[in-house]
Amino acid sequence: MVSALELKARRRLDYPYHLDYRTRWCDNDMYDHMNKSVYGFLVDSVIYAYLIEHCNFHPPTAEMYGVAVDAHTDFFSSIAYPSIAEVGLRVNKLGKSSVAYEVGVFERGHDEVKVVAECVHVFVERSTGRPSQSGISQILRKGLEELYVGLERIMLAGIRRTVHADGESW
Repeated sequence: MVSALELKARRRLDYPYHLDYRTRWCDNDMYDHMNKSVYGFLVDSVIYAYLIEHCNFHPPTAEMYGVAVDAHTDFFSSIAYPSIAEVGLRVNKLGKSSVAYEVGVFERGHDEVKVVAECVHVFVERSTGRPSQSGISQILRKGLEELYVGLERIMLAGIRRTVHADGESW
C-alpha cells in the first residue's frame, strides 16, 4: 500500500495517459469546490476513455466488462469551477482478470496533485457474470500494459511513453 505522502508527491509524468476536463458551475458544491461525487465521474471517464480509444473496448457490446470491486480516493486539495482538471491514468497492478487503476487529478497551472484515486476492476464475461478462465482478452491486456507502471515494466522499458487523449505520444 502506498502512503499518503507518496501519493501527494505524484506528478503528471507519473501518469502515461491524460484527459482534460473543463469543470462546470454545477460541479461546485455549497463550499465552492468540486463536489466529491464529481471525482468518481472523472475516474470512470478517464478509465473508459482509455479503454474505448486504445483497447478497442465498446462497453455496451463487449464480451467482458469491468466490475468495480474496490475504490478509494485520497483528497489533498480542492479544485473548483472554472478550473480545468487534468486527469492522469496509470495501471498499478495487472492480474489475470483484474486491473488496479490509479487516477491523479491536477489543476491546470498548478504542479501539485489535488486528488489520487484507485479503482479496481475485475473483468467478467457478460454471459456468466464471472471472470473468464482465460482472463482478460489479449487486446485489452495489450492496451492496459501500455499504462502499467509495475517495477518490472519500468526496469524493462527504461523510458515510458505518454499517450494523450488525442492519440499523440511522447
